[in-house]
Amino acid sequence: MSGEHNEMDQREARAGARAGNGAGTSARTEAEAGGGGRAGVSEETRKEQVIGQVIRQDEEHGHLEGQGQVQGQGQVQGQGLVQVQKQVQGQGQVEGQGLVQGQGQLSAGVLPPVMVLFEHLAELKASPGSTDSSRPASGGAAGAFNTAEEAGGDMLLPFAFEETLCRDVGAGLVPPSIHLWSHPGGVALGLRDSKLPRAAEAMAELEGKGYRTAVRHSGGAAVPLDAGVVNVSLLLRKSPGKLDFHDDFRLLASLITEAVRVSHPQAAAQIQAGEVAGSYCPGDFDLAIGGRKFCGIAQRRQSSAYFVHAFVIVSGSGLERGQLIRGFYDTAADGADALAYPRVIPQTLAALSELGGPASAAAFAEGFRQALARRGVHLQSAVQLRQTAGYSLQYADPRVLEAARVLRERYAR
Repeated sequence: MSGEHNEMDQREARAGARAGNGAGTSARTEAEAGGGGRAGVSEETRKEQVIGQVIRQDEEHGHLEGQGQVQGQGQVQGQGLVQVQKQVQGQGQVEGQGLVQGQGQLSAGVLPPVMVLFEHLAELKASPGSTDSSRPASGGAAGAFNTAEEAGGDMLLPFAFEETLCRDVGAGLVPPSIHLWSHPGGVALGLRDSKLPRAAEAMAELEGKGYRTAVRHSGGAAVPLDAGVVNVSLLLRKSPGKLDFHDDFRLLASLITEAVRVSHPQAAAQIQAGEVAGSYCPGDFDLAIGGRKFCGIAQRRQSSAYFVHAFVIVSGSGLERGQLIRGFYDTAADGADALAYPRVIPQTLAALSELGGPASAAAFAEGFRQALARRGVHLQSAVQLRQTAGYSLQYADPRVLEAARVLRERYAR
């Protein structure tokens, strides 16, 4: 393991670590020889070099999850309005592609001109609590959808896929990428959730109700993932110098707002950013309409790349999802009020379809693709990448399956 990267990531983690949103950030290092496979290295050698270290997360490094704790007040404006209550010092605005104006101008997150789109959107018939009956059609400008059947219901495969893809982005094997995915029905727990007194019993209760469960390797807290929840990840290379994760949170927040605006401009104009007290997996970059949260944003770093992630509740019942997670904590915490875990108030959650926004995962995904195009991003499909560059990565890839196995063994309850 590279000591230089280890020290760098620890310094960055200490500078901003605080628990918050969903998929979460973890300051973690990887072997310099790894990075998803350099030229001239065999698949088996790459496994030995990389997979054994893919999930080397030191919990004491901390997490950079959903952080937006800055001073002043400002606004994020895409093609719809995101009012932000945490901004860089002074009062200013974030407009268009993420330009921060206040005391001078600071460059915020900027999207690469070419990105690859990977999609794994679940069929909604398998989604507990989802009322959305539509199914995305194959094909389209960005490439075909892949059903969640490819995942076999395994909650960890999407996370393992992104770990592997992110290493490959960092190694230059694949351009910066976007991953749109959902799961047919499950609950992903944070590490702290898994340490609650009766967590194993609470997870067994969820499994008995038909929800898959897993402890993800990043921080954050419990979130339900079903076919009405679209997960969005931007996988980007790390630039030299310090990484300002706030810029990337603002960038993804504005993209999500623009995605909503494509079909529902009135709803987009009401989106606000800021922690929603009482929501599950709360963080400073929660997105809400009328005080009801529909999205949480987080980030996770590797040594050469990172991804910014959001879960977007598109269809189904926010109240029912909130009740599901509150029930988990009621059992897992066993009434221990002194323990640190989210006190979920189900009424603080809602789906975009309940808030005047897009009513289906397919509609939101199409809006997100259009938002990227309006930013000047050329989207290349995974199929096109395979045809032109010979790069292919699927949930069934041996590297992804091995990464999922390591995750499962390291973070099994």
